[in-house]
Amino acid sequence: MPQTQITPELYEFIVKIIEDKVRDIKVTREEFEKLTSAVKELAEAQKRTEERIGTLTEQINALAEAQKRTEERLDALAEAQKRTEERVEALAESLDKLAEAQKRTEETVMLLVESVDKLTKGLGELRREVGRLSEVVGFGLEDIARVILPGWLYRHLNVKVEELRREFFLVEGEEVEVNLFGKGFREGEEVLVIGEVRSRIYGSDVNRFYWKVVKSLEKLYPDVKIIGVLFGYLVHPSARKKAEELGLYVVASYER
Repeated sequence: MPQTQITPELYEFIVKIIEDKVRDIKVTREEFEKLTSAVKELAEAQKRTEERIGTLTEQINALAEAQKRTEERLDALAEAQKRTEERVEALAESLDKLAEAQKRTEETVMLLVESVDKLTKGLGELRREVGRLSEVVGFGLEDIARVILPGWLYRHLNVKVEELRREFFLVEGEEVEVNLFGKGFREGEEVLVIGEVRSRIYGSDVNRFYWKVVKSLEKLYPDVKIIGVLFGYLVHPSARKKAEELGLYVVASYER
């Protein structure tokens, strides 16, 4: 096979083509290296972005959880507010009822005040009537006592007295009223019977009679034995006890 002769022109052309190709390859490799570097940087940036996204995701989740808790708290607050409003409404109703009750109470108090005023006036009239009745009853008791006591004194104390009458004495400038007064005798000795008439006799009545009447007349009759007697419809146990202590006598209208 005959050998092809390469001319100088063809050689130069081939060399030029090879040099161009080598130059292109060099440029492409540099660009590839740059591209590789850019890809690495992009991958690194992507990694950092993903990390940031992960962090943001966690933050978003935390925020969402916080938002959820906030919404739950808001719901609870709204429910509490609702209950508070219901309580306030109930309290308002209670206050209205209380105000109404207070109004009725004030009206009742006014009626009571009017009733008390009427009762006070009625009691005043009743006291006057009772006072008049007491006077009538008192004089009636005195009459009964004048009939019963002489017999009682004779049977129980061996004292003979003819008459018991109302008397007034002046003792140290003070007037002393005696419902029943009479001179009598016991075993030949002169005695004085001093009596007081009351519808109801209590211990305090006996004590007052002793110190105000009996002791006063003892000053006028220091040498005469004085017999003190209280006479009434009702004799309280305290009166009998006090009479025994002071040496007096209490007699009920039914006693003989």
